[in-house]
Amino acid sequence: MASNIGDIAPGFELPDTELKMRNLEEFKGKKIVLSFIVAASSPVCEAELCTLRDSWQEISDLGAQIVAISNDGPFANKVFAEKNNFKFPLLGDYTSKTIQDYDVLMKDLLHLKDYNAAKRSVFIIMEDGKIGYRWVSEDPLKEPNYEEIKNFLK
Repeated sequence: MASNIGDIAPGFELPDTELKMRNLEEFKGKKIVLSFIVAASSPVCEAELCTLRDSWQEISDLGAQIVAISNDGPFANKVFAEKNNFKFPLLGDYTSKTIQDYDVLMKDLLHLKDYNAAKRSVFIIMEDGKIGYRWVSEDPLKEPNYEEIKNFLK
């Protein structure tokens, strides 16, 4: 599937930390800051999602909803979310289907054969369902430019 600016964002149905299935449609009508993280509880992912958490009110005031996705299961995500008091959904793409649909699959993370994860990436999906912003890093240790994300939302 395509995941470029101007494309319709691929849909998904993934479990949240309470095992409730969530889908892209339920967030429609707002901009969606869709953050793919490499691994729950890893230091850089924690820094990224805590930065988004701390910007949550500002992002919300700009008419956007944060949704994070990792390839971890809902149980690991729940521990991670509770520890950090995330106010936004953290979804588990444990089959990596959505990660592949957005074309952000990182194979063999840290040279561990068949340990696949999401590339650190951020998409902003516009109210019409199209991708308006796309940032994908080949370096799992690189964080997104948070000011650029907020400026785009403005």
